[in-house]
Amino acid sequence: MATIGNLSTAVDVPEGATARYVLARRASAGSGGLLELGPSMVHRLGALIEQAEAAGSDAARLEAYGKLRQMLSWLRLPVADPDAAGD
Repeated sequence: MATIGNLSTAVDVPEGATARYVLARRASAGSGGLLELGPSMVHRLGALIEQAEAAGSDAARLEAYGKLRQMLSWLRLPVADPDAAGD
């Protein structure tokens, strides 16, 4: 609550309103992520995990990790290195 109190004081908004705002932002973060990635990419990422868990081996999990790492690296590229996307 100290953080909420400090933020409320800094922006001159009552603590209750600040707490509601913070909770609403936290609750909607998953939906925001889904909107940014898109349902098809979320399903593709999830499918890798499901397949590895169905196989039930460490080797399958490591392979899925590698694929996830590559996919996330590709998704991050425009954010991590805007010049890499080209003009």
